[in-house]
Amino acid sequence: MDLFRDVLDKQLIDRNNEKLGKVDGLVMVLGEGAPPRVAYIEVGPVTLARRLNRGLGQRVARLCEKLGGARHREPFRIPWAKIIVTGTDVTVGLDADDTPIRDWQKWLRRNVIERLPGA
Repeated sequence: MDLFRDVLDKQLIDRNNEKLGKVDGLVMVLGEGAPPRVAYIEVGPVTLARRLNRGLGQRVARLCEKLGGARHREPFRIPWAKIIVTGTDVTVGLDADDTPIRDWQKWLRRNVIERLPGA
């Protein structure tokens, strides 16, 4: 499996077939005398910003913390054991409502979209 081609930036689908966004990052662990292995995928704007520029990632982390609290400073990690790569999508053995992945969508809807005239 080519992780970058087959996993990174692919659509995340929860166990109820609901879209969760895209895979923003991969977390590898190194064991002494063992090859690297994938431990988690990461989801969130902080990971995406870090991929572009480390300083941008730090600024986005501070903004996320300010707007959403300390738990949004770090990306949400999904253990690799809960991942199933299915062609063009990545299915996770989680329910979207049990994770903070959609918190930003809810915050934007409540604080921005609903305040727009005609929304």
